[in-house]
Amino acid sequence: MHKTILITGGARSGKSRIAEIRVLQMAQAERRPAHYIATAQAWDDEMRARIAEHQARRGPEWITHAEPLDLLAALTATNGKGPRLVDCLTLWLTNLMLGNHDWRAAGQVLLAALPAQSSPVVFVTNEVGMGIVPENALARAFRDAAGTLNQWIAAEADEVILAVSGLPMKVK
Repeated sequence: MHKTILITGGARSGKSRIAEIRVLQMAQAERRPAHYIATAQAWDDEMRARIAEHQARRGPEWITHAEPLDLLAALTATNGKGPRLVDCLTLWLTNLMLGNHDWRAAGQVLLAALPAQSSPVVFVTNEVGMGIVPENALARAFRDAAGTLNQWIAAEADEVILAVSGLPMKVK
């Protein structure tokens, strides 16, 4: 069953937890494992702690796939094997931009692959456009790229959910 869901929200809005619950429900309904595609890279102690916090929440029903750059390969490898949670698009975008990869091309390839997915995909992403204009060019470029990528995925998604204070609000 093809289904794409985008869950967005601000920092610590509860979006990852909301996504985890949705994917686990789908996995239980399908009697398949839940796949967690992690895009984060542990560059420092703070990020290692965040990753550990996310891992501690998940139980043995999750299969984790670490993929900071080649998201399409991770989706291809897990397609047909159960619902997938991609956490998160903004970290994937960060990895692409900081590695001087063409994020627009990678985003378009990802977007084109979504209709061919037979297992559901739930994307988590940050809503970065609700704050002040960043003070430096790189931060503004990131904000603009994240907004563009989120719009592309939201347009393709069957559902879009905004996380606010731990509560899911259906947008689409």
